[in-house]
Amino acid sequence: MYSYIFGKVSEINSNSIVLECNGIGYLIYVPNPFSYTIGNEYKVYVYNKISEDEYSLYGFKIKEEYELFLKLISVKGLGAKLALPILATGSIAGIVDAIDRENILYLTKFPKIGDKLARQIILDLKGKINIEVSEELVSDETEDLIETLSALGYKIGEIKKVVGQINKSNSLEEQVKEALKLLLK
Repeated sequence: MYSYIFGKVSEINSNSIVLECNGIGYLIYVPNPFSYTIGNEYKVYVYNKISEDEYSLYGFKIKEEYELFLKLISVKGLGAKLALPILATGSIAGIVDAIDRENILYLTKFPKIGDKLARQIILDLKGKINIEVSEELVSDETEDLIETLSALGYKIGEIKKVVGQINKSNSLEEQVKEALKLLLK
């Protein structure tokens, strides 16, 4: 079992990267392969999945994302291939918040997660996820959003409560609109 692999990204695919370490290229399935840059070195936390028809590595840039992945795959009916898109399209704080608040609507927005599976996720994980999201994990896009909302007069505490629920793939303008809707509730 591997804990992490430190190496240089040599290839980026639609759902994976190839991380070269000591002359060996590891194919690692990751939530967002385009957040990596070819030629840069990364420490990638890996989950090694071994079954009779599969031997795969699933990787994560940050330990908190890895820990949430392990919690998600412990849910009955939710395997690694379904958990990866959840982490790709949602933020750690947003996913944990949705589970703790029993927000089925938020969970069903993820690919292949229906009402029944969303309820199972909540049943199995509510109150059991103790993942602290450190401030250094805030990406540049999130930092821009926080600065914009702060300039509009909102307090950091209020902003951090809604930032995890924002779709990061939208433009900054769309993210601000979405955040304002949540802040005004």
